[in-house]
Amino acid sequence: MTQQVLTILGSTGSIGESTLDVVSRHPEKFRVFALAGHRQVDKLAAQCKQFRPEYAVVGDAGHAAELEKKLKQEGIDTQVLYGSQALIDVASADEVSGVMCAIVGAAGLPSAVAAAQKGKTIYLANKETLVVSGALFMETACQNGATVLPIDSEHNAIFQVLPRDYTGRLNEHGINSIILTASGGPFLNTDLSTFDSITPEQAVKHPNWSMGRKISVDSASMMNKGLELIEAHWLFNCPPEKLEVVIHPQSVIHSMVRYRDGSVLAQLGNPDMRTPIAYCLGLPERIDSGVGELDFGALSALTFQKPDFDRFPCLKLAYQAMNAGGAAPCVLNAANEVAVAAFLDKRIKFTDIAKVVAHCLAQDFSDGRHDIEGLLAQDAQTRRQAEAFIGKQ
Repeated sequence: MTQQVLTILGSTGSIGESTLDVVSRHPEKFRVFALAGHRQVDKLAAQCKQFRPEYAVVGDAGHAAELEKKLKQEGIDTQVLYGSQALIDVASADEVSGVMCAIVGAAGLPSAVAAAQKGKTIYLANKETLVVSGALFMETACQNGATVLPIDSEHNAIFQVLPRDYTGRLNEHGINSIILTASGGPFLNTDLSTFDSITPEQAVKHPNWSMGRKISVDSASMMNKGLELIEAHWLFNCPPEKLEVVIHPQSVIHSMVRYRDGSVLAQLGNPDMRTPIAYCLGLPERIDSGVGELDFGALSALTFQKPDFDRFPCLKLAYQAMNAGGAAPCVLNAANEVAVAAFLDKRIKFTDIAKVVAHCLAQDFSDGRHDIEGLLAQDAQTRRQAEAFIGKQ
């Protein structure tokens, strides 16, 4: 049996840890070539000790020196690299067959594009790759024979219930629309008059999923779902008007596809990211993920409701950016990243996140280029605009 040789970008985050858990259950199927963990040196050192990758990547020279010292003490000969070029190198290395792209934010974009240019199998957990550069990334993947497999639970669910021969044309398969489910986050039933007093500690407590702080805040504002709409638009070649969002607080149904004959096909499961990870890593097989079986007898109810844009203005802004196209999704994402960081640092209120994003979307960015350099320049410009706006609040 030929092993898949994997690079895992973002290995110390929740997706990376879940990926390594699945990999550890199937040592005959997978070998880890490289791990990238940015600043979490202790956790990355422990991962290197268990999986013995050839390379480990961190963000800067200081953390690299710290990691090298720890690995040397353990007698581990993993080579330590650092910086953005190192991420590109381990994602595009000839030995690598698959790349888990799980770096949060626009920082994950260059390495994901590099993997696409080399025709790798890309396990895509980085939303921003498609939000910032959807057309560019999918075109690059197609031109170079790369395979893009969605790891986000919602897109993975859609992927599982689409026809196996899906061509990217909804009409050819009798599909009316694609439905993304959303938990509604921790503030689904919170009094709107109290939103100004929401704290970061409250916002990061997701009711169902175990996620990082930034993604948890995005879920609380439903910007996460807005970014996923844009992802789905590119992944499945789905027109914006054919994309729906429905709030499903139990997070048991992960997404659905509505067919012309009245059928709605859904993928269900416990809210655990190891399920979509195992599905993609194992294709065309179904492999053990370590996730327990869904106990239907323990489910009290499955409920649904339409999203309220007054409660979730970030979702409305994402719809606007998706329909505007061009550089608008890039601006949406960059402004949101800056705003969420400011909120987590307690520099702005929770309700200010949408205000920062709306301000940046109202700026003139119509002349931006849409190659990788132009998109990264637009990203940087938007971050400056967002910081300037925050400084005036």
